[in-house]
Amino acid sequence: MDIKTLDKIDKAAEKTLPSFAKFSLALLFVVIVFLWSYASHGDMHNNTFLIIGAVFGAYMAMNIGANDVANNVGPAVGSKAMTLMWAIIIAAVFEAAGAFIAGGDVVKTIKKGIIDPALITSPEIFIWAMTAALLSAALWLNFATSVGAPVSTTHSIVGGVMGAGIAAAGFSIVSWGTMGKIAVSWVISPIMGGIIAAAFLFFIKKKIMYKDDLKTSAKKFVPILIAIMTWAFSTYIILKGLAHLIKLDFFAASIIGLIIAIVVYVSVKPIIAKASENINNNREGVNKLFTIPLVFSAALLSFAHGANDVANAIGPLAAINDAVMSHEISSKVGIPFWVMAVGAIGISVGLALYGPRLIKTVGSEITELDQVRAFSIAMAASITVILASQLGLPVSSTHIAVGGVFGVGFLREWLDSTEAKFISDTRAKFKKDKKVLDTYEEELKRLEKLEKKSKSDYVRIAELYKAIDEKIEEVRQDKREFKSAKRVKYVKRDAIKKIIAAWVITVPAAAFLSACIFFMIKGFMIS
Repeated sequence: MDIKTLDKIDKAAEKTLPSFAKFSLALLFVVIVFLWSYASHGDMHNNTFLIIGAVFGAYMAMNIGANDVANNVGPAVGSKAMTLMWAIIIAAVFEAAGAFIAGGDVVKTIKKGIIDPALITSPEIFIWAMTAALLSAALWLNFATSVGAPVSTTHSIVGGVMGAGIAAAGFSIVSWGTMGKIAVSWVISPIMGGIIAAAFLFFIKKKIMYKDDLKTSAKKFVPILIAIMTWAFSTYIILKGLAHLIKLDFFAASIIGLIIAIVVYVSVKPIIAKASENINNNREGVNKLFTIPLVFSAALLSFAHGANDVANAIGPLAAINDAVMSHEISSKVGIPFWVMAVGAIGISVGLALYGPRLIKTVGSEITELDQVRAFSIAMAASITVILASQLGLPVSSTHIAVGGVFGVGFLREWLDSTEAKFISDTRAKFKKDKKVLDTYEEELKRLEKLEKKSKSDYVRIAELYKAIDEKIEEVRQDKREFKSAKRVKYVKRDAIKKIIAAWVITVPAAAFLSACIFFMIKGFMIS
């Protein structure tokens, strides 16, 4: 397949499928899950909710793919390090790989211990609660995706479980201390992500972008930055992505990550040195050096996400499956292969069909990104999770990534707004042009007051009118530039308001919806 063919395919991928076609394909996946679960569990006692749970699990998985995966590849797409088509392919493959390879064989039935399942009186009520939690979380994610708001899928399922738990056994079932920590994460996650992303971008600007010889600076610092990225992602993958396969503490994981980082540094240093000789001595040239690292970061983030967040889709489904099979409530359950497949394949299907909207939101609709800024966001995503896990702080990968986007945007505003020389020069030009304009206007008034005007006076008056018109336009332009210099805004404020509002109401909205669904199921079953 040649380059022209690939280019045609990629351009075709940019054109989204019609809504009916997307809905049809999504429905086809749900129908396949329904038919398979019915065929394999049709003769089982109390199988109705297992089949319904499988359908809701498939729906939930697709919504995770549509909403949450955008955080992993959105910055890379927004910076044009990779195209939308390749981002979807890479993310889908690595999300599924992470789920199948490192998704684990055991999952907690109650995510993050937010309720005590021992307070639920019977397996049937527990099944109803988990079914309501799955459907409510999926519906909320579906709504958030439709309005272009990247929200936490973990918080969505947490809200769903909490609401169903309260409906099933009252408010005492909820671990309010845990819920308090989750609420704190709404603030901690974006702030930590924003600070770390801004710190990396500031370092790159000071050490590379603001230098006269960008190529030499890039040759020196880019290998170091790639080595740091390698350490961060290696440690992150070992601790989070491979936690079900390899049980290592932070120290052991970081040492292994450091060894891998040293090997990568030695390997990429001559490659970067050669590549830096062939780039332009400007920002665009330096950005090209970060393209390949961004592709790797998107793949690794997707792998870790698939390994961890697939539990958001299959945790309640696995709980329903265990309760139906064993007729009891367990705190931890095994994950059958078919349950894992529903989660892994569902995430990939949702990403392919509905992911582009949120990918574009994260990648380009909050602030403008290039490869260096996207690299800083990817670094923040991995390092924040590592730091938070060691400090025992609850964080959301969605909030970290979006916070990183905010961080690089606000840093650019701050750097440009505090560029003293530019502001000083703009102010000085404004004052100078305004002074000349005042002089012209005073001279015009003096000449127009003359009772007897000579021919030269009339000529001068005409010249002054023309000069004043031109100078007025210059002064207006100076004023616009001065205001722009003082109030540079690279982050779209409307996007901030929409996203933060969605974050704040995710848990209560999912909880309320889940409680309503639980009571509907209970009323239907009792009647």
